[in-house]
Amino acid sequence: MAKVSEHSVWVRTLSVLSPLSLLLLWEVLARWHIIDVRLFSSPSLIIGSFVPLLLSGELLYNTVVSVQRVVLGFLAGSLPGILIGMSMGLSPLVRSAIEPMIAATYPIPKLAVMPLILLVFGLGETSKVFTVAIGVFYLVVINTMAGVLNIDRIYIDVAKNFGASRKDFYLTVAFPGALPMIFAGLKLGMGMALILIVAAEMSAAKAGVGWMIWRAYDMFDIEQMFVALMTLSILGYIFSLILDWLEGWVLPWKQQSRQ
Repeated sequence: MAKVSEHSVWVRTLSVLSPLSLLLLWEVLARWHIIDVRLFSSPSLIIGSFVPLLLSGELLYNTVVSVQRVVLGFLAGSLPGILIGMSMGLSPLVRSAIEPMIAATYPIPKLAVMPLILLVFGLGETSKVFTVAIGVFYLVVINTMAGVLNIDRIYIDVAKNFGASRKDFYLTVAFPGALPMIFAGLKLGMGMALILIVAAEMSAAKAGVGWMIWRAYDMFDIEQMFVALMTLSILGYIFSLILDWLEGWVLPWKQQSRQ
């Protein structure tokens, strides 16, 4: 038990020291003029720009706007993705009908359909939420279907022998059995959501972290651009921690196997 605790302490310490070491190296390279601070700036200059943006409320406002769009798009894409993915995994007919369409449309870059999305939904919030949702949907539905297909056949046969209803197949067989793969899809989907929200806010927005990045680029304000980029990385880390916590709560046996 003591060895496990000591190991977890080392893991947490290393997870903190590794990004700090990277920041220190970045600062040293900037101070020694090995990198061009006009293009790459330095941690000290970025922090100097971060504080006024934070105190003025501008950074917080734009972050909240982006988070709202990400959460709405994530839910709008993941919930249908889970339901359709389970249906595809349980029914060969549904799978044969939907899988070719997913296979054909998934490789299309989601940013390539942005003009069409803007034409259909306009420049408002709906277009940004839909852009995030469509990217999340594919990753969740593919992983959910794979999770259901990987369930041991004996569990499905037992459910059939006991006369399980369609609802029972979804709630007591497909969903619990596919949960590890569902969470894998959710984590991938969250990363995709953050990528797509930046692209959506760069093209048609007046607020958000992506809009901050584009405005900073337009004004050649490198420090503000890095503040927005680091805000995105922090958001990604926070969302990852939330999904890890939720996975550990729903699947405690998986969390114990990692330790």
